[in-house]
Amino acid sequence: MTGDQIFQLFAYLLPAVVTGAVAFYFFRLHTRNEDGRRRFLLHKDSQKDTLPIRLQAYERMVLFLERIAINSLVVRVAPKGKNKIDYENLLIKQVETEFEHNLSQQIYMSEECWNIIKAAKNATIQIIRSAGMSETDSPDKLREDILNQTMEKQSPSTTALSFVKNEVGELW
Repeated sequence: MTGDQIFQLFAYLLPAVVTGAVAFYFFRLHTRNEDGRRRFLLHKDSQKDTLPIRLQAYERMVLFLERIAINSLVVRVAPKGKNKIDYENLLIKQVETEFEHNLSQQIYMSEECWNIIKAAKNATIQIIRSAGMSETDSPDKLREDILNQTMEKQSPSTTALSFVKNEVGELW
């Protein structure tokens, strides 16, 4: 083969190689685009199915936070006797029971949101316990002490509630 023939061979091969490379590039780009489109459609379909369930979980947790709000809890749960410790334990039991009833909702929300809800529950219990350490004897006086503590600062469930609302807003 002479140099002239080799040059002609490259002259014929070069456009074929360039055309093949461009076709490969566009085919790969199209394939990636189609994969992304399929993933988007699958995500959209799955979100259409799971969004109502997730919203229901958030609704239940809002209800939980409203029910354990100190003002609501103390008004809703009246003392059954004259013992302050029994009333304190009753309030704590109410909070724990409400929480246990909604434990399964954690799979539908972010871990950060769930941790904030748990922190609100624990802070509520802490407020009840700290008020229980006061010198009062009667459950009615304990109710007053608990309410007075929450008048001075924001309720833990209010803080958690605002976080839940923000997270639900991000779902859309």
